[in-house]
Amino acid sequence: MFLDHPTITATNSFTEPDRIERLTRVYGYAVALADVAGNPHFIEKFAQLHDHKGTLIVFWHDTPTEVEKNYFVQAWSSKVGDGSANVEHEI
Repeated sequence: MFLDHPTITATNSFTEPDRIERLTRVYGYAVALADVAGNPHFIEKFAQLHDHKGTLIVFWHDTPTEVEKNYFVQAWSSKVGDGSANVEHEI
């Protein structure tokens, strides 16, 4: 079992707690995409997810591939996410 899950934060999370719930769903969605693709080490590569006013910011421990970045774009633009492709990556 993996226990070193990323930190999940959001701007205005105290007044809009649904932002944290949305990030949790996006996290699960992205990890599931990686698992289906046979990428078990993906979950170890990022440190934090942050929702800043509708933009998902992913903070990485290790440099992601374009495919790995796209897992988050797909998750964020889905109905469980924000519905937009506003995703930034910080390494």
